[in-house]
Formats: sequence, structure tokens, C-alpha cells
Amino acid sequence: PDLLPTCNGEITTMSFLQDVVDILLQYVVKSFDRSTKVIDFHYPNELLQEYNWELADQPQTLEEILLNCRTTLKYAIKTGHPRYFNQLSTGLDMVGLAADWLTSAANTNMFTYEIAPVFVLLEYVTLRKMREMVGWPGGCGDGIFSPGGAISNMYAMLIARFKMFPEVKEKGMAAIPRLVAFTSEHSHFSVKKGAAALGIGTDSVILIRCDERGKMIPSDLERRIVEAKQKGFVPFLVSATAGTTVYGAFDPLIAIADICKKYKVWMHVDGAWGGGLLMSRKHKWKLNGIERANSVTWNPHKMMGVPLQCSALLVREEGLMQSCNQMHASYLFQQDKHYDLSYDTGDKALQCGRHVDVFKLWLMWRAKGTTGFEAQIDKCLELAEYLYNKIKNREGYEMVFDGKPQHTNVCFWYIPPSLRGVEDSEERTSRLMKVAPVIKARMMEYGTTMVSYQPLGDKVNFFRMVISNPAATHQDIDFLIDEIERLGQDL
Repeated sequence: PDLLPTCNGEITTMSFLQDVVDILLQYVVKSFDRSTKVIDFHYPNELLQEYNWELADQPQTLEEILLNCRTTLKYAIKTGHPRYFNQLSTGLDMVGLAADWLTSAANTNMFTYEIAPVFVLLEYVTLRKMREMVGWPGGCGDGIFSPGGAISNMYAMLIARFKMFPEVKEKGMAAIPRLVAFTSEHSHFSVKKGAAALGIGTDSVILIRCDERGKMIPSDLERRIVEAKQKGFVPFLVSATAGTTVYGAFDPLIAIADICKKYKVWMHVDGAWGGGLLMSRKHKWKLNGIERANSVTWNPHKMMGVPLQCSALLVREEGLMQSCNQMHASYLFQQDKHYDLSYDTGDKALQCGRHVDVFKLWLMWRAKGTTGFEAQIDKCLELAEYLYNKIKNREGYEMVFDGKPQHTNVCFWYIPPSLRGVEDSEERTSRLMKVAPVIKARMMEYGTTMVSYQPLGDKVNFFRMVISNPAATHQDIDFLIDEIERLGQDL
């Protein structure tokens, strides 16, 4: 009741916000302090019982509100901590954080130039720059920032379907033949999820075989396209992956582009994880052929360290998104406004309300320049190679696939002393399956570090180390290895 817009609420408001900022600044400093825990882990029922989280009829005091802020951050995972390796999005960028604060204070929506003039222009400028980096002449085309890579991939599917059968927009799936999409067996689950959401169905997503490094095999793709056509299905989209989630593999885009051209199929590249490598002169060859794609997903909130969330879908053909999605709502997109209506971007989005995701990316890009992003990406890839070189011949480690990683994903098993020298057998496999989950649980209970594990195909649980945090150093990699050994010694 004492805060603005209350009459004379300025002083209370300033001091309240100052207190909040102090809490945040302490948290930020702590995030980078290696002597602090990455996580203060509690089981869900413990956390629920320890504090009163319930919502009440009567207001709380501002002191209690500040306490709520402190408590929430006390149990938050420090995703900016140099030893947090759990997700593809890690790190905490100061300029990005400042931009997010500004975005929230401006509190507007992205649908029209009328209410978001600067933000709409920045989205226009930034998407054009990203399309230039993909290699489309003059940055031509279209695009949008969406709520994450899964939605960006779904947009690609939506637009590809509309391009082939525009009548689907009015008449629905019943009016068109049975469609099929193709993606690799290591691709992200969002391709199937998009097919389910769009009424295409998960059975219509055909998974293409990968080689031992996790790259799609082009000859298998061609074989499956021909097979689908013989059955009377219509191939409408191939989703190639640039940086798979687990192995960090890059599909052979040039060969895939040739096949898409031959069979007249939309080529989408899911570069949610690997797209950032376009910023690096040293590594961007891994995406050779991406300029031939019809659409590209690229998540700056992953490899580039932009605060969540920040995901772009880029489309080569201009105007297609608009025709595919527009509904001409006259209460938002009046045709008789006094400015250039091409800057009213809301009608090409699936959402109506859309968060401003561009400002943090734009401001970070201004602050670092392309060379700054390049340096931080090159550093992360160098750290991944350092880890790989350190464990590839080390006792107690087995690599999941041979050869140095293409991205920052390093996949390995830790073999505890009791399993070393044990013959390969069902019993060994079932014991190995349990090693990573136990070490992970201990990591979280001690709060020292976090790294992901998962099974894949016929391979039992292995660690998947990913590095996207520019704060990480060689010492943090050394620490991780020591920690795995410390926590897994007795297994």
C-alpha cells in the first residue's frame, strides 16, 4: 500500500527497490564465488514444509516480501556459477541482466510499432544481422523471436506446411494429403512435439539413422524419402540438426540440402544449440550449407549466454510467415495507421502477447561486438577439448564415441574402481547404469557442481558435460573430474 502509485510513495518505492537490488547484487557476486555452493538442495516436501508459501487474503509487509525474495534466491540453482554444467544454457551476463531489468520496467508487448517502437526496430535489425550470418544475401528474409527452440521448430513446420498446401490454413488437415517429416534419431524431441501439436502426428515424423558420431546419414534420408513417396505420403520437411542435444553433432548440411532440392522438400536447420558457432571464424565451417536452408532455429540463450529466453526462427522467404499466420485482427492491426505498417509484426506470430526478448541480445551484441561473442564461444570449445584430452586415456573413464567433440558436449562413462577390469556382461551393464545417477545425486546434495547424465539408444547412463559458461576455467574442469572421482570412488 505504501509503494507507487500511492500518493507520496516515491521514497518508500525507491528504498524498497534499492533493497531488492542489493539482494540481487549479493546473489550475483555469490554466483561467481567458487567457494559457494551451486545449489542448496532440499527435497520438494522439505521445501514445502520449511516455509509458508501459501497465498493469503491479507497483504504481507514489505519486510516479509524482501524475505521472500531472499528465500527464493537461497534455494535457486546458481546457473551462473562457473561449476554449473547441467544445461545448454549457463552463465550470467551482466549486460544481458541489465537489459532484462530494463525490458521489465518498460513492460510492453511486441505486437505493434505503436506500443514498442524501439523494440520492434531492434528486432528487425537483429534478425536481419542473424540472417546475414546464416549467409542469406543482404540478410534477406523474415523471422521472429519465439518462446524457445521447441516453438521455433514448430513455426518452421507450420510455415513449411503452409508453403506446400496454403489451403490447410482455412480447411485444416482433412483437406490435404498425409504429410511426413524427416529428422535424425538424435534430434530434439520438439520435432515430434510440433508434429503432434499441428495435427500431423508423431507417427508422421520419420527418424533417420545416425553414424557413430551422431550425424544424420544422408543416404538413409534419401532412401526414406523415396519410400514415403512410394507409399503415397507427401514429404514436406527435413529438420537437420546443427549441434545435437546429447552428442553435439552437426548433420552434413550440404548433402542434406542437395537431397531437399532434388525432392523439393523444405529444409529446416535446428541450430538451437550449434547456431552460436556462426559467430566464430574458427568453428563456423561446421555449419557449411546452412545458407541453403529454408528456415533456421538459433537460440542465443544457449551458446551465446543471453539470459533466458531468447530464441530466433529465421525464414529465407519474406512474407511467408505473414501469409501463414495473419488473422487481420482490426483492433490491433488497423490498416489506416499513420506509420509504415510493415513494422507491426504481431500478425506473423502465433502468440498475441509476446515478450520482448530482443533487447538483451541486442545490448549484449553492442557491448561485446561479434568478436566478443566469438572469443567466449572459442573459449568454451577449447575447454571442451581440454576436458576430452584430459579424460580420453585416464583410468576410470570411457568415451561414449571416438574422436574429439565437435561442440562442447563431452560424453563419457565414469567406471568406478569396483567395475574396472570386469568383463563386459549384463551384470556389468546394469551396475554401470546406476553409477551416474548416484554421483549426480551426491553432487546435488553436496552442492558442489552439476552435470547432466542420460542413456541413449543401447547405451546406459553416461555423463554429458556441456560448456557454455564464459566464467568456466581449466581449474573448474579439473575440479569436476576430481569431484566425480571423489563421489564415485566407493561405488
